[in-house]
Amino acid sequence: MLYTFARSVLFSLDPEVAHDLTLKQLGRAYALGLTRFVCRSIPPLPVNVMGLDFPNPVGLAAGMDKNGDHIDALGTFGFGFIEAGTVTPRPQPGNPKPRVFRLVPAQGVINRMGFNNDGIDKFVDNVQRQRTFRRRGGIVGLNIGKNADTPLERALDDYRTGLQRVYEHADYVAVNISSPNTKDLRALQGTRELASLLGGLRDERRRLEDRHHRRVPLAVKIAPDLDDDALPLIADTLVAHGVDAVIATNTTIARDRVKGLPHADETGGLSGRPLTERATQVVDILARHLQGALPIIGVGGIMNGADAAEKIQAGASLVQVYTGFIYSGPDIVADCVEAIRAIGAQQRRRRGRGASRAKG
Repeated sequence: MLYTFARSVLFSLDPEVAHDLTLKQLGRAYALGLTRFVCRSIPPLPVNVMGLDFPNPVGLAAGMDKNGDHIDALGTFGFGFIEAGTVTPRPQPGNPKPRVFRLVPAQGVINRMGFNNDGIDKFVDNVQRQRTFRRRGGIVGLNIGKNADTPLERALDDYRTGLQRVYEHADYVAVNISSPNTKDLRALQGTRELASLLGGLRDERRRLEDRHHRRVPLAVKIAPDLDDDALPLIADTLVAHGVDAVIATNTTIARDRVKGLPHADETGGLSGRPLTERATQVVDILARHLQGALPIIGVGGIMNGADAAEKIQAGASLVQVYTGFIYSGPDIVADCVEAIRAIGAQQRRRRGRGASRAKG
């Protein structure tokens, strides 16, 4: 009820203004110890993925906290993990405003932010100050990208810099090669380009592992707009280069599910309900091909607990929310955890009945 009222106020504002205002007020509420009064208690649902122990499998996707300065405050809503970023080596303003548009009838959002952030030095300083969420067992992923003015042939330089700077501060590092809002970035998903990028990052991670005596998992975030035939090739490339997880998916450039709606023709990535089905299809295709060789983090159009459960049933080990958090509010975290918990209980009952029949 409380968020329903808050949403009506926030949705009366420009989307980017509402986003910035929400984070600012959240920071103040957290500093005063008020956020705990609007959060539901979520019993643990531990899961081990990428060699990391997650308190529950529901995370916040990258993009909400681009500069890594609200991890502790956002963590009070019960997330098992939070992915901050995307951050680039140098600060950049992103694309011209306006650059965020709500499609309320479709429960969607189009954004063309363009990796606006304060740069990696400020990002790392912020992350270092965020300690409470981790002390409670939360997992922090740091999402890296390239600057818009870095030529594609030098993209590895930016990703290598990002990996070097965030390595010792991350529980895992996410490599974003799938945003539609940085020119030509998605070309890095091509077989040759991806192999070259991942080969360079694999070598850099080995050096960092030797230096820090710690292996930090790498996850790669891919687009939903890839052809079905391309997904197994990408999956094989990730496995071959020692990547630890695939994040499926980023936002979509497709508009078939929002035709005729106000703002539907705006350029940028579409998220929310219009992405639900395709994102789950990608998870399913990857899971069937990988057969457990690589864990999948399912993200895209999770608007309630049932959507999260569907991603898990399709083969995801973890899920992330973002647009669903905007439309549904903090309760979506508990709803997703409980829906996933229910799946596990059903599976255990089936195994129990199967074992009983086998004995009989």
